[in-house]
Amino acid sequence: MSYDENQPSTRPRRIGRGNLTIAIAALVPTALAGWLVWKAIGGPEDNEPPKVLPVPSRQTTAGKPGPAPSPSSPASSPATSAAPSPTPSKRSASGPLAGKIVVVDPGHNPGNFRHTSEINKLVDIGTNRKECDTTGTATNDGYTEAEFTFDVSQRLRMLLEKQGATVKFTHTNDRPFGPCVDERARIGNKAGADAVVSVHADGSGVGNRGFHVILPALVKGGAADTAKIVAPSRDLGERIAGKFVRATGSAPSNYVGGGTGLDVREDLGGLNLSTVPKVFIECGNMRDPKDAALLKSSSWRQKAAQGIADGIGSYLQR
Repeated sequence: MSYDENQPSTRPRRIGRGNLTIAIAALVPTALAGWLVWKAIGGPEDNEPPKVLPVPSRQTTAGKPGPAPSPSSPASSPATSAAPSPTPSKRSASGPLAGKIVVVDPGHNPGNFRHTSEINKLVDIGTNRKECDTTGTATNDGYTEAEFTFDVSQRLRMLLEKQGATVKFTHTNDRPFGPCVDERARIGNKAGADAVVSVHADGSGVGNRGFHVILPALVKGGAADTAKIVAPSRDLGERIAGKFVRATGSAPSNYVGGGTGLDVREDLGGLNLSTVPKVFIECGNMRDPKDAALLKSSSWRQKAAQGIADGIGSYLQR
């Protein structure tokens, strides 16, 4: 997904260490508790903890097509080695998440670049009509968002299945393009998912760094009615944000969400049409060299998957 490059940047102040951590963590949203603890025990000096601000609700240009990979650019490198190939998910008889259904939605599709006319067709997202899907973005050397999201999603599935969850994908890269955003929402709804997470990476300007979790706004119009999922989706999103900080050491976005790591959206069909708790996570900015280096790292992607899995597990065991 992709945002406007001209977003305001926040540079919050640094806090102290020691016993102050416990006191502060008890007063801030769940999404930031992990961040504050991590910082207090020695996070990097150049990524200071965010101020606790209200979560803004606004529309951006997320989802706009990113640059297509150059034919001369490698689609991947040793640093982008894929996770183990996906295998059919089976319900486990044991584990803390036994009996829970999680739908994982790998953002975009590698074939979307070759099917622009199909993915540009408009579909109903409840409140209006929007493109079926987009190409997603890519790093400067051609590592695509679709490659990244599918890799992290495979890792996420393995971690969740080890805890007994039944995991379903919206797609496994075995179709030429898509699925469209409305179909992605229906897959989670039909599965009766206890939680749905759509995995993405952003395509903003250089210097814009960090992750953020996108939450559904209160939307009602046409086929969209998010009244029942707004609260549980926020709980899910806050838990994922907090665990993601702990697992990866990444800071909340410095350009979206006012330093909270959370962003409320009303223009995403995948959220508007969902009838089950669902969030998106933008794991980092593919267009910033420092974030891109992380996103292309196999070891970091494993940490990202672990953070998301920990957040889902915390939500499902609450």
